[in-house]
Amino acid sequence: MAILEIKNLVAHFHTRKGIVKAVNGISYSIESGQTLGIVGESGSGKSVSQLSYLRLLPSPPLRIPNGEVFFRGNNLLTMSEDQLRTIRGHKISIIFQEPMTSLNPYLTIGSQLVEPLIIHLGLDKKTAWKEACEALDRVGIPEVEKAMKVYPHEFSGGMRQRVMIAMALTTKPEVLIADEPTTALDVTVQAQILELLKKIQKETGMAILLITHDLGVIASMADKVVVMYAGRVFEEGPVETLFERSAHPYTKALLKSTPRLDLTQEKIPVIGGSIPDLTQIGEGCPFYDRCSYRKDICKSTFPQNRNVTQSHQTFCHVEEL
Repeated sequence: MAILEIKNLVAHFHTRKGIVKAVNGISYSIESGQTLGIVGESGSGKSVSQLSYLRLLPSPPLRIPNGEVFFRGNNLLTMSEDQLRTIRGHKISIIFQEPMTSLNPYLTIGSQLVEPLIIHLGLDKKTAWKEACEALDRVGIPEVEKAMKVYPHEFSGGMRQRVMIAMALTTKPEVLIADEPTTALDVTVQAQILELLKKIQKETGMAILLITHDLGVIASMADKVVVMYAGRVFEEGPVETLFERSAHPYTKALLKSTPRLDLTQEKIPVIGGSIPDLTQIGEGCPFYDRCSYRKDICKSTFPQNRNVTQSHQTFCHVEEL
């Protein structure tokens, strides 16, 4: 049974230049103990879709005209702010993409780590401080007592990223939304953090929603993958299936543009063009102008869901690539 289920979510920004259609009717789910990878170019709606239903974006300009998001059977979109606050940061935690802007520059690392433990878990300050120190130690920060007393600007980008990871894990969430969790880390530390997430997931049954551009991380971490483009889901299926038998031209293009050690390539293929203007999205497939397999119908009609196998689905008019 799904612990988090998104159904036909729509999230638009109403601006002076028009309506930015950032998320356009996406649906997918994740179960406890499962890792769901979400991939796609910048501007695909990967992060906005998560931030919108958790009400972490200003509204207005954000509006959610349609959709349902169920956490353990309860619709997050119909909850009051007080009800959502008991879930956000506790049952559902986020590792934000930008640690410098996500951490409060006026508060010490320790005060920011201790606060959610006191609010959500009801710990006293002494116990919360101990738990926070242990969390920093788990993510590889040395001299944790000293680290608790410094301010974010005194840490490097990689160290701040580790603090964000520690903060997200302290409340023992049931769902962890990891938005580019290892972007600022070097390869060795990245491997350590990913192993830590796997270990905690195995111990607690936590579900991980992993947003990343790194297909190598997806291959090593994810059980299932969702491919997004211009606010829509283009393909979804088990990680092995998408890497070996992808069914959408966009997924194939993403995979081809990834450097591979087992191939000798003088030039890595790139996807021509760029994501369309999200204020000008029509009824057709937004990948039309960049797709080498396009048909006339693609320009006017977005395809219905097509099951490639029971667990693998795609949204594409082209059945044979």
